[in-house]
Amino acid sequence: MTLSAKNHLLFSLILIFSSPLLSAKPDGEQLYTTHCSACHGADGHGGVGVPLALPDFQYGVTNDYLKKSIRLGRPGRIMPAFTQLKDDEVNAIVKYIRSWAPGKPFKYSNKKINGNVAHGKQLYQKNCASCHGSKGEGGKGTGVTFSRPRDLPIIAPALNNPGFLSSAPDLMIKTVLMNGREGTPMLSYLKLGLSEKDIDDVVSYVRSFENNIVATKSNEKLEPIISYESPNSLEKTVESIERAAIGKNFRIIRKQYLNQGLVKAGQENKKQVMIYFCNFNLLNRALAIDPRIGLFLPCRITALEKDGKVLVMASNPLYMSRLFNNEKLTKLCQEMYDVYSDIVEESTF
Repeated sequence: MTLSAKNHLLFSLILIFSSPLLSAKPDGEQLYTTHCSACHGADGHGGVGVPLALPDFQYGVTNDYLKKSIRLGRPGRIMPAFTQLKDDEVNAIVKYIRSWAPGKPFKYSNKKINGNVAHGKQLYQKNCASCHGSKGEGGKGTGVTFSRPRDLPIIAPALNNPGFLSSAPDLMIKTVLMNGREGTPMLSYLKLGLSEKDIDDVVSYVRSFENNIVATKSNEKLEPIISYESPNSLEKTVESIERAAIGKNFRIIRKQYLNQGLVKAGQENKKQVMIYFCNFNLLNRALAIDPRIGLFLPCRITALEKDGKVLVMASNPLYMSRLFNNEKLTKLCQEMYDVYSDIVEESTF
């Protein structure tokens, strides 16, 4: 390679690695819009999630709290753990959130507050339980739109949540109790007549929730698809699926070829049949908890013939329940999983 060619190659590499596409910093606003705005609002004024733009919220939480909240999420609630985001992306989101309120937030040490847990429990039941739940489980309704009760403007956060307890130091919880959160139902406990010692007792009781946290079951080992081989022909298998679904109090909505609508009429693969069925009571219960479950409702099972074998397949609702991070929906997905498994097994006898 000549000197001129080497210089040209070196210059090209410099241009590539100094390209704005490679050196550009993460866009906090875009990341927030993609990952956070659906719950916390495009302008941070809340909805299902707490309002992040409120000055009282901004001044009462640290950057570390925000970063940990993004990383850990709120297990069992609607907020997932954003483990896929890079550190600089999380920092960009936090910086964008901070742009909504001027001034500097409080700073807290990790000093532990040692109050009277028993007395704190009494005070909690009297002053906190109506919003945050008698056991710190949070406000009712972890879904969206009509699944959320309208007696309060926001859903009160869960205080017994491992994500919250791992993110919030004792002094932060104490500060919120002392000052309240203007713009939310959260009032200053000092103005409610509690002493600072009383507040320390409440903080200690909230911290005691850590002792009662039960590890959630992981669905990592679950298969995404429920699949069985049928000993019968494709036609008989489809008939068996319909009979089994009806036997489980489901109504057959329609059956169609899997690629119907994706190819020209008459060119469908007739060896791939999808059966749609629905129980409207189940549908209404599911949508009332979280309308996002509509992603895989109504229920459907696919029968297909491949390499001389007939397979019956359905998506695994328990596997998909990880998308929702909602304990109530997980229970419902377990119910759906049992129904799917029974229908698939029965239709492949």
